[in-house]
Amino acid sequence: MKSNLYVLGYAAVLGTVCALLLTASANFTAPYIADNARAEEVLNILAALNVPFQADASSEQLLEIFNTNVREQSREGITIYEYSLPQSKGKPEAVAVRFSGPGLWGPIKGFLALESDMKTIRGITFYEQEETPGLGGEIVSPAFREQFIGKSIVGEDGKAGIVIRRSGGKAARNEVDAITGATMTCDKVEAMLNAVIKNIAGKKSKIKVQNVK
Repeated sequence: MKSNLYVLGYAAVLGTVCALLLTASANFTAPYIADNARAEEVLNILAALNVPFQADASSEQLLEIFNTNVREQSREGITIYEYSLPQSKGKPEAVAVRFSGPGLWGPIKGFLALESDMKTIRGITFYEQEETPGLGGEIVSPAFREQFIGKSIVGEDGKAGIVIRRSGGKAARNEVDAITGATMTCDKVEAMLNAVIKNIAGKKSKIKVQNVK
């Protein structure tokens, strides 16, 4: 009987100590995790906007570059990130907006950047995704993302939207080729991109693409 009580007591004490250590560890590392997440987010905003930075830049350097060159603003309920050159006197050279939505296996999040004409894509990045490696996971590859650069978010018919299509033939001004074997992921990326594009297009503010021919 005493042996059983000893075992139970020992297990309870050990469990309490482990729980306290885990809690302390989580509290200690939480700020670092948050800082790393913010740095990853900032890196993707800078990359989408094509803001120059060194490939080996530290988190502190990325944040400094971001704070120097990019302004975060809210217009008509949309958070935008404006990139302005020092000599532009505050006139944006490009803007980026966040997009997100459900992927095939988990959430997909990224940034879409537009040139100052608000219809030409400057860049696109994905900073969170859980898609199948070698298939849907290829949305983060340069080969897929670079297709978007220079494309219009307005089709030949004047309607706002981007199309991720099966490859073959010449792509229209608002079309890019899908990833072979990742149709569902590409469909979901198309849907989330068009959601944010149409949201921008529907706002009666400086951020609009409607009536662009």
